[in-house]
Amino acid sequence: MNIKLIIGVAGVFFFFFFVLLVFCVSYVKAPPNKAYIISGFRKKPKILIGRAGLKIPFFERKDELLIKQISIDIKTGDYVPTLDFIGVNIDAVAKVKIRTDEDGIQLAMKNFLNMREEQIMEALVDSLQGNMREIIGTISLKDLCNDRKSFGDQVQEKAQVDMNRLGIEIISCNIQHVEDQNDLIIALGQDNMAAIQKNASIAKANADRDVAIAQAQAAKESNDAQVLAQTEISIKQNELSIKKSELKTIEDTKKAEADAAYEIQKEAQRKTIEITKTEADIARQEKEVDLKKREADVKEQSLNAEIRKKAEADKFAKQQEADAQLYQRQRNAEAEKFEKQQEAEARKAQAEAELFAKKQEAEGIRAVGEAEAKAIEAKGIAEAEALEKKADAMKKYGQAAMVEMIVNALPEMAKAIAEPLSTIDKVTIIDGSGNGGESGVGSMGAYVPQVLAKTIESVKETTGIDITEIMRANTYDAKVNKNVNLTGIDTVKVQVESPRDDKAYDDGFPQEE
Repeated sequence: MNIKLIIGVAGVFFFFFFVLLVFCVSYVKAPPNKAYIISGFRKKPKILIGRAGLKIPFFERKDELLIKQISIDIKTGDYVPTLDFIGVNIDAVAKVKIRTDEDGIQLAMKNFLNMREEQIMEALVDSLQGNMREIIGTISLKDLCNDRKSFGDQVQEKAQVDMNRLGIEIISCNIQHVEDQNDLIIALGQDNMAAIQKNASIAKANADRDVAIAQAQAAKESNDAQVLAQTEISIKQNELSIKKSELKTIEDTKKAEADAAYEIQKEAQRKTIEITKTEADIARQEKEVDLKKREADVKEQSLNAEIRKKAEADKFAKQQEADAQLYQRQRNAEAEKFEKQQEAEARKAQAEAELFAKKQEAEGIRAVGEAEAKAIEAKGIAEAEALEKKADAMKKYGQAAMVEMIVNALPEMAKAIAEPLSTIDKVTIIDGSGNGGESGVGSMGAYVPQVLAKTIESVKETTGIDITEIMRANTYDAKVNKNVNLTGIDTVKVQVESPRDDKAYDDGFPQEE
């Protein structure tokens, strides 16, 4: 039972779903500018314009027909002769649409079904151009230019006959441009312009004539009016003179009476004026006194205010100046304090630097002193050792060492003997012959050798050392013939050659071989 119910519900559901699907597929709605034609299942097609309808799927079809207004540009293309054989080229615009009545729809369905706007225009333009060409041949150029609307209506009327066979309605046909082959339209315009100018000139001349006549008539009427007016003026002037005389007499009488009354009134007014003036002067003087008093009070107040303002301003200025001076002194004190601090720090740094430099210098002096002390110590030790060695050598070699010393001293002795002669600037020889028949020059030249020989003799007598024999010891005669030998110098080689060979001596003493 439940299964049957479910099947039944499902069947109903699918039925309604199928119906809904068919309805959705079948539903169509035509826009206002199109006509939908439903055909196929029924004998007579169903036309939908701006409304909805149903189309049976698979059995009926939907076609479209464009029913909106279309503008078609109509041109002759080349020059077409008019009734008076003048070639013209015309540009016009026709507005057309498909008729929406039953016959029009039926005819349009046969010709324009499912066609686009461009296709419809192409299908209609040839027919419209042909009808316009036919109308051009039935009208003159002047009528064409003067009445374009009539020409457009004739084209519309003639073309409508052909358009009715196609289901098309021509709404309007307007001429946009007309052009002739020989510029005759311009010539017609010039003729019309000349005629218009002629008529205008004639009208102007007639108007000028009428104006001149009117001006003359007006001048005559004006002159007559002036003469009449002058006459009436003279009469009125005479009457005026008589009236003036009468009025003058009355006026004089009234004036005399008025003058008398005026004098009386004047005197009374003078007295009143004087009294009033006196009272006014008194009041004015009182007001002046009061005003001067008020002015004095105002000046006093103003002066007090100015003095007080000036005093306050001076006080404020002095206060500002004092504040500025105090501020400046504070700034100067701060600056001086800062400078002193900087100077103290600089002196401190300089003192520290000088202390460091002195410490470094002291360290250097101490190091130099220590080095010099060590050097002196080393020199003393060396000298002591040298003296000790010299003493040992003197002790060891005895007479040989003394001989060496003497031999080494001989050059210095000769130099000392000859040195006095080097200071002599000029020598004058008086005795031409000296001792033994020698000249003064020869005796002077032998001075140094004689003194040196005497010195050697003195050394021989004092020490017992014969330097001459020592100097001759290396000769062949001394060694062979005389057999000269230096006692106690068997192992010592004595050299008396000059210059001294430094390699054989060390500190003035002979070296051992």
